[in-house]
Amino acid sequence: MALDDKGGVWKSGRGKGRKTPKGRQLEDQAWAEVRALLGDGPRRRDLLIEYLHLIQDKYGCLSAPHLRALAEELGTGMAEIWEVATFYAHFDPVKEGETPPPDLTIRVCESLSCELAGSEALIAALEKGMDPKKIRVLRAPCMGRCDTAPVLEIGHKHIDNATPSKVEAALADGHFHAEIPAYEDFAAYKAAGGYAKLAELRKSGDWEEVQETVLASGLRGLGGAGFPSGRKWGFVRANPGVRYLAVNGDEGEPGTFKDRYYLERTPHLMLEGMLIAAWAVEAERSFIYMRDEYPAVLEILRREIKALEGAGIILKGEVELRRGAGAYICGEESAMIESIEGKRGIPRQRPPYVAAVGIFDRPTLVHNVETLHWVTRIVREGPEVLNSTEKNGRKGLRSYSVSGRVAKPGVYLLPAGSTITDIIDACGGMAEGHAFKAYQPGGPSSGLLPASMSDIPLDFDTLQPHGTFIGSAAVVVLSDKDSAKAAALNMLRFFESESCGQCTPCRVGCEKAVKLMQADKWDAELLEDLCQVMGDASICGLGQAAPNPIRLTMKHFPDEV
Repeated sequence: MALDDKGGVWKSGRGKGRKTPKGRQLEDQAWAEVRALLGDGPRRRDLLIEYLHLIQDKYGCLSAPHLRALAEELGTGMAEIWEVATFYAHFDPVKEGETPPPDLTIRVCESLSCELAGSEALIAALEKGMDPKKIRVLRAPCMGRCDTAPVLEIGHKHIDNATPSKVEAALADGHFHAEIPAYEDFAAYKAAGGYAKLAELRKSGDWEEVQETVLASGLRGLGGAGFPSGRKWGFVRANPGVRYLAVNGDEGEPGTFKDRYYLERTPHLMLEGMLIAAWAVEAERSFIYMRDEYPAVLEILRREIKALEGAGIILKGEVELRRGAGAYICGEESAMIESIEGKRGIPRQRPPYVAAVGIFDRPTLVHNVETLHWVTRIVREGPEVLNSTEKNGRKGLRSYSVSGRVAKPGVYLLPAGSTITDIIDACGGMAEGHAFKAYQPGGPSSGLLPASMSDIPLDFDTLQPHGTFIGSAAVVVLSDKDSAKAAALNMLRFFESESCGQCTPCRVGCEKAVKLMQADKWDAELLEDLCQVMGDASICGLGQAAPNPIRLTMKHFPDEV
């Protein structure tokens, strides 16, 4: 198009002038509001999700004028902003003419633990009792509070063991912000010797010696992959140039809440472990990616990162806290990296692996929160803090997140060779009136095992021969009052909702599986064919593991399906 000094500013190919460019117009008021939120800081494309949070938190939605103004500030296209805003569940993009959401949102968890605790009845009661014009009630995936199921979130305030009466009391109170639990802050941690080891290593440490100590402990990735933790350091360090570190705090596997448990109590054990690992690989910057469902943890980390900067342990900007926006797929490391870069959380094709091509295409070390918690303890106390514990031929300790039909759900630190019987015993046995029937050894990705298989050590490598795995050690216990078929359907509905949609086997396969599993009698042959395609052709672990609940339910509970 060329400039036209007659009827309009823009001129089309047909010779007709336009007074404005095509597309949404920039509105002065919306632009001023967005600029006020962004302040004097740099306009970085990788901070797009952080900027979207600022707008969502302030105005309760993402209006088209605000998104247009944000595109102007970042110098990018509206389509690019829109595709990110519509990908994440915690954003509410609103087009012109559409009704914005009510001022208040109640998200009710519908994961397996909450379903067993009565979330369906709770959702029905809330939908019946709330004015949808003032309060919307949404179904939500796991919030990482399975030990206090059923759980819901009003604004950013969680209500544990939720009931309609508790919701009414919270609404009357009008306080919808996260409640910060008592935790060990920087001053207390430093007074007890915290960061002394980091200072020692920075002064005269040998990274290869520290790596060998971590390897000798037997520490493996505790986000679920189980890769030997120290070995990653050499891979990342072998790549030249600028390197980064990413902490995966997107603990989205339903039934998992161990990372939240540790961060709400001793956050500096993870932070010091992160800085030790960053020192080992000479990472220029560290990114902590934390799920949005953990508002208290996000506030704790904001405070303590600031305290570390104030104490001179890190430089300002050396550690960046990134807030997720409600996408389970971002627990996959390459999807998390895409999200850190301000994009949709879509897994990358591999190779190349993130150790060579990670954040901003630079070598990146990725560790889980609990993994770094143990790095600090191993470097301080020696490898025997883990490898001196042995049970059933397995060495080490595991943090089991236990929920469901047990007397005392919670996080239990037990020998890695513990069986489900040991775990239930640690929880005070089964809940009153319930008899043990089945269990999830590692979240929905691991499927269901029957009570008859109660002598298997729940650790890395011990469950694969049985068609499953330990994953993040998210143990959900079912009783004789529960349906294995209904539990499997709950798991597949979760995968259907959380599939990123990038690959057809996962996107369509999860949807078809849910439809087939709602039949009175399952078509075993057709479901197995679907499982085979999903497992073989899906890009990432979501689609590859989604068949596990189907296969294991057909194998161990054939009378129900």
